[in-house]
Amino acid sequence: MEDNNHNSTSTSAMSSASELPEPDVQILTSGGVCIPAHSSILAMVSPVLDNIMERPIKHGSSERVIPILGVPCDAVTAFIKYLYNSMCTEEQMEKYGIHLLVLSHVYLVPQLKQRCSRGVSQRLTVENVVDVLQLARLCDAPDLYLKCLKQVTARFKAVEQTEGWKFMQEHDPWLELHILRFMDEAESRKKRRWRQRKEQRLYLQLSDGLECLEHICREGCTTVGPYDVETAKKPSPCDKYSTCQGVQMLIKHLVLCKRRASGVGCCRCNRMWQLLRLHSSICDHPDSCRAIQMESTTENGGGCEVEAACEEGLLGQSYVVAVSPQEKERGGAEGNNGQNC
Repeated sequence: MEDNNHNSTSTSAMSSASELPEPDVQILTSGGVCIPAHSSILAMVSPVLDNIMERPIKHGSSERVIPILGVPCDAVTAFIKYLYNSMCTEEQMEKYGIHLLVLSHVYLVPQLKQRCSRGVSQRLTVENVVDVLQLARLCDAPDLYLKCLKQVTARFKAVEQTEGWKFMQEHDPWLELHILRFMDEAESRKKRRWRQRKEQRLYLQLSDGLECLEHICREGCTTVGPYDVETAKKPSPCDKYSTCQGVQMLIKHLVLCKRRASGVGCCRCNRMWQLLRLHSSICDHPDSCRAIQMESTTENGGGCEVEAACEEGLLGQSYVVAVSPQEKERGGAEGNNGQNC
């Protein structure tokens, strides 16, 4: 009865083909069930089956029989159907996706193998991911293998509690080592990307700071600007005012800092000097640029134009700085207390 059911299923699979001859080959499945098929179609889709067809039939046998064992009979039926009509339903993928992946690998059916790799990857769970990982390695399915590795990495705490992981630890320690190395490399890549994003944000902030410095020195912004630009004609806050305000505060601090006046300096003074050094090192038009240019990039002694300008009081003459009495008091307090800089 079961044999008749599978025969009818196979016949329905062949019904899409027009005027096919009588089946000339039998596919033997587990349990002794035979599925009739056409050797010409099987050989056209699978080179492995084509090689099997070319082998001579054993003496005394009137019909060619090809055994496909080790997988459920319904999975073999779904496989034969695919060879005829190149179709695989979601229900078949749900039930026999792993078996179809193995059959497509063994019999070299690449289209079905790709379809199974996608279908199985969409159905990964914590319980089956280790088993599918090992199967993907044996079946040479790199996309599915990588997807399994990422799944294990993302949910490692839960995966290492499964029976599949414990079985792999006992019987395949090399695969466990490979997984742990992959996880370590993934963590390293994550940290490297985080550092790169941090550096990009820093470069963007420095770029904005340099633009604001040139903008302040050229035309002024709110409370700080060139001495020859009238306060009433100074523009309103610029588009990057949050950054520009910080640069203005550094300039104000540089004017008021008492620790700088005593030759010790503080962290805010150093930030301003570093910004000016960076601008001087990349400025394309130093002759016409109104920002103070640094004559030397050395930190210890000699040739620092900003330091000389501060000592001689020229910074306040070059740039108009609107400073309130409260800011003067705060600048003096911060200059006396280096920890607050």
